[in-house]
Amino acid sequence: MIGAAARILAQVKVLKSPRPATLVLVRGMAAYLVEDKQEYGFLRELGLERVNAGVYDGAGWSAGHGELVQSVDPATGRIIAEVTTGNEADADRCIAAGVKAYDEWRRLPAPFRGEIVRQIGDELRKYREPLGQLVSLEMGKIRAEGVGEVQEFVDICDYAVGLSRMFAGQILPSERPQHTILEKWNPLGLVGIISAFNFPCAVFGWNAAIALTVGDSVLWKGAPSTPLVSIATTRIVAEVLRRNRVPPAVVTLCQGGTDVGQRMAADPRVKLLSFTGSTEVGREVGVQVQRRFGRVLLELGGNNALLINEDAPAEMALDAAFFGCIGTAGQRCTSTRRLIIHERLYDVFLRKLVARYTALLQRVGHPLDSATLYGPLHNQRAVEGYRAAVAEAVQQGGRIECGGRVLERAGCFVEPTIISGLAHDAPVVLRETFAPIVYLFKARNLAEAIAWNNEVDQGLSSALFTSNVQSAFQWIGETGSDCGIVNINTSPSGAEIGGAFGGEKATGGGRESGSDAWKQYVRRSTITVNHSSNLPLAQGIVFE
Repeated sequence: MIGAAARILAQVKVLKSPRPATLVLVRGMAAYLVEDKQEYGFLRELGLERVNAGVYDGAGWSAGHGELVQSVDPATGRIIAEVTTGNEADADRCIAAGVKAYDEWRRLPAPFRGEIVRQIGDELRKYREPLGQLVSLEMGKIRAEGVGEVQEFVDICDYAVGLSRMFAGQILPSERPQHTILEKWNPLGLVGIISAFNFPCAVFGWNAAIALTVGDSVLWKGAPSTPLVSIATTRIVAEVLRRNRVPPAVVTLCQGGTDVGQRMAADPRVKLLSFTGSTEVGREVGVQVQRRFGRVLLELGGNNALLINEDAPAEMALDAAFFGCIGTAGQRCTSTRRLIIHERLYDVFLRKLVARYTALLQRVGHPLDSATLYGPLHNQRAVEGYRAAVAEAVQQGGRIECGGRVLERAGCFVEPTIISGLAHDAPVVLRETFAPIVYLFKARNLAEAIAWNNEVDQGLSSALFTSNVQSAFQWIGETGSDCGIVNINTSPSGAEIGGAFGGEKATGGGRESGSDAWKQYVRRSTITVNHSSNLPLAQGIVFE
């Protein structure tokens, strides 16, 4: 099988593009993008320089003792800037500072903490455009999505302000006379956040805004390939903390490699570790944190399906599929990987989707270009994963309806790809590929489509398009989707901050953002108050 896949891979063509495949620096072109003040002035506006300190421990920014890494624009291959990252010793310093800051921060009234988070949101509003442009440049998503990601951080700050006056406990009846049972939520301590490259700003925001509001301190390790977003975001947050004269180490940052992440997972001072990344790494993180009886919040892979029922609003479903499959070049954890279409709608739907994909090739470009609708993959490793998945799909009987090729141009560009003809349980289908590849399947009925939706290891996001109320309630009920996100007549890709975000099975079971996800960042105290002059025991026990 491996040999056959290799032969097919060798036959995958490279699509010609008017842009050259190699990067040529012309006279007058800055070696690093941060030095180009005319085109990339927003980088300086965010306080970024050619070489940036990647460790912030509250006392100040420092060059870490880890590697010097280069942040690269995935659309051109050019270096944006450099970062001196931290190592295990730097992480230890940040942990110690965060624990100390927590002792003071937790004593402040929750509404006061909410006011600080409100100010963080306001400060992010001021920098929404430049920070959004940085997200776009460093990650590779189009500008609208980059700015939208910063807005997501702003939104969760607004949400957290209200939460600061509302995360209430309960008063429960007691079986004993003149006794009352109370529930109170108290902060955990230092919360570690390890975020991924595809949402380098928002994931930190989901976690930090809630954690800070309920009284925790935060240590962040951003993705190694998006360190500039981590630094710029932390600078914005740190300035708000400084102005309010609260403990600055309430938020710390240690950019670094595997050793930093391992330290965060192993250190008992990190009371909760929120990890966003692959299922494979997440499994190791979960075991390591559980070994010390710490808490872990896992947001892992998603092999998401969009189901199109026989009575679906077809044009809406087409719009949802198009965005779900190609938004962020298929690099969202909620990206649509599988389209399960009723057999009566399949042929027409496929034809229209191919037409959309074909037209999209006219809008491939640099993510900061306003005309661009489809940008690059994040790095060359992702390109190779795309190549291998296309080859494997063909080897297993798939037919490329559209795409399947790497664009011959500077950067990490590939064609968005539609593949049909595979078995619904083919190995390549059951494995998530973080690339703009979607597999199409023809289902006879809704029950069959639901079964196929549920047969993958992950359980993050899913959606059904239907006009039938019975089908809708079947989909969201006990015999329906087994995912954490179960949508109706909207894309499985993306989510609002008001609901809890997360999935089941190999997605990890964690929940972030809205609803009652805040409960993951606190500890519950059950309190029985005896306001009588006697000491009765529960269950009527008489101990004499």
